Amino acid sequence: MFYTKASPLDALQRWLPKLVMAPTMVMVLVGFYGYILWTLLLSFTNSSFMPSYKWVGLQQYARLMANDRWWVASQNLVVFGGLFIGVSLAIGVLLAVLLDQRIRREGFIRTIYLYPMALSMIVTGTAWQWLLNPGLGIDKMLRDWGWEGFRFDWLVDPERVIYCLVIAAVWQASGFVMALFLAGLRGVDQSIVRAAQIDGASLPTIYLRIVLPSLRPVFFSAVMILAHIAIKSFDLVAAMTAGGPGYASDLPAMFMYNFTFSRGQMGIGSASAMMMLGAILMILVPYLYSELRGKRHV
Repeated sequence: MFYTKASPLDALQRWLPKLVMAPTMVMVLVGFYGYILWTLLLSFTNSSFMPSYKWVGLQQYARLMANDRWWVASQNLVVFGGLFIGVSLAIGVLLAVLLDQRIRREGFIRTIYLYPMALSMIVTGTAWQWLLNPGLGIDKMLRDWGWEGFRFDWLVDPERVIYCLVIAAVWQASGFVMALFLAGLRGVDQSIVRAAQIDGASLPTIYLRIVLPSLRPVFFSAVMILAHIAIKSFDLVAAMTAGGPGYASDLPAMFMYNFTFSRGQMGIGSASAMMMLGAILMILVPYLYSELRGKRHV
């Protein structure tokens, strides 16, 4: 048996992918997981304007749970997240089904619906802040047209301002959901649809009972992505309401920023950040478990 000595070129070819990926791996480990661990550490300390490593146990979490503003932000997240995910899914699925009918100018229409996703949340929040401003946008325009009794001042109403955030977020994300489901619909076996049509099934029945149930992985992906966007939402709130009136439209991300950087309470801000991470993991872990379990049974 003969052995050939590996040339330097062969060794370089083996190590080159690792060398190329090494800086990215270091950046991810330090800049992502490293800062998660650092934030976790700070949440157990008495850090204020600057990091401090005096251990206080769960004191910051107890302060967080006793903070009324945190509970307002959490309740807002439930309302905002639930409506944002539900309405975005409903509109996105409806648009995808309509475009799946091979209508004319489909590419042009799809581009129009997808365009909002190309904008940053800062731009979206600013644009909708203008539109919903009672002294500037839709409310003023309709009053100037003679509709003196028209009133749409949700942006300055503490009870309804959260729904303004929902409107802006749905406007931006529904086109993305449409693209996800349209890609899934185009992958459905058309022979199944034709067989159902031959059996006399109507088009709504085919979609509701055959096509859409087969897109379960797309539903899971869309819900996970939308939930992740909802929990992290900061720039939309900052541009549109800044958490106001008062803190009526606060979300956990806005709470975390204000307490960490504006109020100099880094400990309680870190605790709120870890609670947000926990919320994301509550969504992500079951999804990954279901996906891995499904692949194991294939």
